[in-house]
Amino acid sequence: MNFDLNEDQRAYTDLAQQFATNELAPNAALWDAESIFPLQALKQAGELGFCGLYCDSEFGGLDLSRLDSSLIFEQLSMGCTTTTAMLTIHNMAAWMVSEFGNATTREAYGPKLSSGELLASYCLTEPSAGSDAASLSTKATIDGGDYLINGSKVFISGAGETDILIVMARTGGPGPKGVSAFVVEANSDGISYGRKEDKMGWNAQPTRMINFDQVRVPTQNLLGQEGEGFAIAMRGLDGGRINIATLGVGTAQQAMQDALVYVNERKQFGKAISEFQGIQFKLADMNTELVAARQMVRLAAFKLDSSDPDASTYCAMAKRFATDVGYQVCDEALQCFGGNGYMKELPMERYLRDSRVHRILEGTNEIMRVIIARRILLSEHQAIL
Repeated sequence: MNFDLNEDQRAYTDLAQQFATNELAPNAALWDAESIFPLQALKQAGELGFCGLYCDSEFGGLDLSRLDSSLIFEQLSMGCTTTTAMLTIHNMAAWMVSEFGNATTREAYGPKLSSGELLASYCLTEPSAGSDAASLSTKATIDGGDYLINGSKVFISGAGETDILIVMARTGGPGPKGVSAFVVEANSDGISYGRKEDKMGWNAQPTRMINFDQVRVPTQNLLGQEGEGFAIAMRGLDGGRINIATLGVGTAQQAMQDALVYVNERKQFGKAISEFQGIQFKLADMNTELVAARQMVRLAAFKLDSSDPDASTYCAMAKRFATDVGYQVCDEALQCFGGNGYMKELPMERYLRDSRVHRILEGTNEIMRVIIARRILLSEHQAIL
């Protein structure tokens, strides 16, 4: 079993690191402070292939594995957590079109999504359907050669700035088998956007409610078949959980690297604070936890790439562990800075704020525990190896 990166993977990560260092990191504080959506940076990312990492190469994607993609996202998130988060959401939405769209839909949207010419948002959560996504009430009804969509979605990242919406709507009866997935153009008649939410973190991307009032969508924009939307959503969320876990690791890695520089420079009682055992123990624990989280994320990505029957459980475990660890490491890194870490002139408080939502997104960590426990209790060995 070889844990080293191969030549192609090193090339991908080097490119992502260069982009993060040159284009993301120098601007991340400004984007956060002024809630600027970094459209130009996202377009530049598209030019490098970062908007279609695991989309079909026939439509301009790179056709990378989820493992390779996670390596890229980790490097990018070290430059700007929020911008990378938007890229992960876009990649998930673009993959859904590439994977489940018919020939017409894939041809119309696939290349433009893979290149970043069009940006996409993912619309699943509703005011009354958060963790219980299968209870969503947004409806899509047939009207001639179109569907008419009515309902509302909340907490939609990029809403108001993106061009394409992947919308989960009910076409059948109650429960998951009544849900279908659609590609909807974001400027369609009948779509309206709520106010931009005032958030704790992830300020460089807007989060809004979206209302659908008799929004007409061609039947060809259905992804897969009617009733397959929830299954598509869950497949998307497996990869999304790896992505969010990766963001947690990458952000925490940058926080730790900043802390290492600081503790070697900061002097108290006549010596660098890195010479104090209390700081050394803190750094040792942070590094150990980060390495463990990174390996768990890569294992989950490998399981997903291998179509392992327990891939969903591994994704849930990785998401739960890595996002908890990521937040804790950011908190400890801030502690290394003392009062300076609490000041907005340094990025430590931003790392902490941006990391907090990772424990909620793509299924809360409490829901991850439910998924894991259910699988364990189905096993006669009471464990997953």
